[in-house]
Amino acid sequence: MFGSLFGKKAYRDISPQETRNRLASGQNILLLDVRSPEEYAEVHIPHSVSVPLDRLQSQISKVANDKDMEIIVYCLSGARAASACSLLTAMGYTNVSSMGGIRSWAYETERGTRSR
Repeated sequence: MFGSLFGKKAYRDISPQETRNRLASGQNILLLDVRSPEEYAEVHIPHSVSVPLDRLQSQISKVANDKDMEIIVYCLSGARAASACSLLTAMGYTNVSSMGGIRSWAYETERGTRSR
């Protein structure tokens, strides 16, 4: 709480390249897409899970019940990801990063509604 009052974020920023490397490491990482279901169906990063920002507080425990789990969040351009990261850290999640937006993702993407 006090961190945000003094301008320090409780989460970190992570580049798309670092995100890709972290995902390839085989560790248990949740890649969280907080855009709308329609945006997710249009295009998303493989193995990401869709939990729209407006449902995050009520649904996050279904996909991340371990509050120390590494969570990397993205949206379209980064604004919703930042909001989601702030919300997650306020809810007690300790290992949260914002990748920003899928617009900056230069790697493989998928279409459709398949999600974990």
